[in-house]
Amino acid sequence: MANHASAKKRARQTIKRTARNRNIRTNVRTCVKRVRTAVESGDAGAAKKALIEAISRIDGAVSKGIYHRKTGSRYISRLTHQVNALEG
Repeated sequence: MANHASAKKRARQTIKRTARNRNIRTNVRTCVKRVRTAVESGDAGAAKKALIEAISRIDGAVSKGIYHRKTGSRYISRLTHQVNALEG
């Protein structure tokens, strides 16, 4: 347990930051899952809409430092490839 005031403050900040990061990461995973579900069902229109939302969420998570820049790019690239393969 933290004994110094600064250590107690850091512990409080860590709790808040962890909750915020978990929420953003969960939203990204949900959006990615929606894209993959639409691709598996063969619905190109729904897949495109879900992809746009997923790209936005992934970029937001990257800008907040939750995902590394290259990790976000890799996710976007793979999802885009799956959606484009669905179209033809």
